[in-house]
Amino acid sequence: MTEGWHLAQLNVARMRDAADSDVMASFMAQLDEVNAVADAAPGFVWRLQTEDGDATAIQAFEDDRILVNMSVWQSIQALRDYAYAGRPLDVLRNRREWFERYRGPYTVLWWIPAGHLPTVEEAKRKLAHLEEHGPTLEAFTFQQPFEAPSPVGVKAAD
Repeated sequence: MTEGWHLAQLNVARMRDAADSDVMASFMAQLDEVNAVADAAPGFVWRLQTEDGDATAIQAFEDDRILVNMSVWQSIQALRDYAYAGRPLDVLRNRREWFERYRGPYTVLWWIPAGHLPTVEEAKRKLAHLEEHGPTLEAFTFQQPFEAPSPVGVKAAD
């Protein structure tokens, strides 16, 4: 665990068809299971969801075929361990079945003070920052991660 900080993540993906279409049916059928695995994963803190238990009804972009997935984890390693193992990895491997190739970055990571829950607008700003500036401490990727800042309330030495 990173003292005083948690890792927020946003994934976006553009569905090949409407959420209730035959094309998306097998993806939608797996959501409850994949979300339950996340909820029980070591290091999991929080995920964006509606009363239905997922985020498919949240329209974060003008394009209603763009889905968002946002969560908070205790560390990069905790998120990596969840995302690249078991059921989540099975879904990730088959993503082209349900989702179009996304133009621009589709995943962004950033550090937040422990206890803070990110908003969709905050996450969209982080994704835009990543697209404009590339990976920085402000917004980064699994491929180019950044360590958490100095402990909250403690200024780093010059």
